[in-house]
Amino acid sequence: MFKSAGSLYGLFLGVAAIFGAYFIEGGSFGALFLLPAMLIVFGGTFSATIIGVGYNKFKRIFSLMKMAYFPPKYDEKKLISGFVILSQKSRQEGILAMEGQIPKLMYSFPKKMIHMIMDGTDMDSLENIAMGEIRATENRHYSNISIFNKMGGYAPTMGIIGTVMGLIMTLANAGKDPTTLIHSIASAFIATLWGILSANLLWLPIADRLKECHLEEKQMMELSLEGVMAIHSGEIPSIVKSRLMSLLPQKEQGGFVK
Repeated sequence: MFKSAGSLYGLFLGVAAIFGAYFIEGGSFGALFLLPAMLIVFGGTFSATIIGVGYNKFKRIFSLMKMAYFPPKYDEKKLISGFVILSQKSRQEGILAMEGQIPKLMYSFPKKMIHMIMDGTDMDSLENIAMGEIRATENRHYSNISIFNKMGGYAPTMGIIGTVMGLIMTLANAGKDPTTLIHSIASAFIATLWGILSANLLWLPIADRLKECHLEEKQMMELSLEGVMAIHSGEIPSIVKSRLMSLLPQKEQGGFVK
């Protein structure tokens, strides 16, 4: 909850700081939110992204934005507790007795690995399948991250295009009322503002948040693989617990919940 709230607070703080400074300096709402400038920047950014990655990938950006600000949570200590319980069950009653305790693992990846143990999968095959899934997940995540990195590169360029177009229109009207020309020049630079702002306050931070989401899921999967391999090897519960807790940051290794 805190992580997602922190991201939203950061976004609100950025918007408040940038727009607040603008309005404090006497800027007007109408001059900032010019439809032609915003259309060039956002429309151009979206169209360039569709050309670059295809529409099927582009249409996922809104669900990815939601994921960035409201990411899935992984309770690794509870996951470790689940593996300790499964280890106890396996040693006391046998591998097949673990089936009733599988829901304690909470996530689909460790559940699938435990089912593979129960089906008699050998250690090498289990590790190869797990590592293959981790690599596939990583490739999929970084493919999604690259979409927002591309948008972060396109947006400032679209802002410059909008500014150049505005300046062309300004020069084409040279000789008219100076006040009108000054207003046109100011309006032209609004496109650059929106291009740089959207890149650095929206697209690139979202890419960074998705990287964090990926690292958290990858850590859960690697921890799960270690737990499954420990159970497959028949290690005692205390060793399973110590082996998995050692994968957590030092400050998180205390307060273990059984």
